[in-house]
Amino acid sequence: MKQLCCRNSLLQQCGRVQRALLGLLILAAGAAACSAFQETPAQKAQRIDPVLSAAGFHMIPADSPKKREIFNSLEPLQMHYYVGKNGNAHYWFADPYSCNCVYVGNAKDYQRYQNLRIQQQLVKEEEQTAELNQDAAMQMNMYDPFFFPY
Repeated sequence: MKQLCCRNSLLQQCGRVQRALLGLLILAAGAAACSAFQETPAQKAQRIDPVLSAAGFHMIPADSPKKREIFNSLEPLQMHYYVGKNGNAHYWFADPYSCNCVYVGNAKDYQRYQNLRIQQQLVKEEEQTAELNQDAAMQMNMYDPFFFPY
């Protein structure tokens, strides 16, 4: 009887270890999957640059030693602004990954940029919704005994 009890206890411990290892494996696979879908800085730059141009921002290339010196001190891929002497806001966006340039614009350009970003987000959400609807329709049709594809 004591042997049977020890064997059951050993099996329970092995089961716990296996479950813990399986949990760690699933966690590692999830982390790897998330990092695979994370956008790189170069991809972010390639996505944002056309929107900035369409919004009216002007591209200033870092094509001289003085410009490169200033350019290297700027925080990349972040929208920043400063208020000029006349009280107007001026916006800038440094891109060292795609164009090696700085996009500059005014308040109207920035507002257009924000509107374009919102439109892009809405289009993306509509595409995702359409894909989900299509997937759901395909799953429903798969279980329909009277479904005959044409």
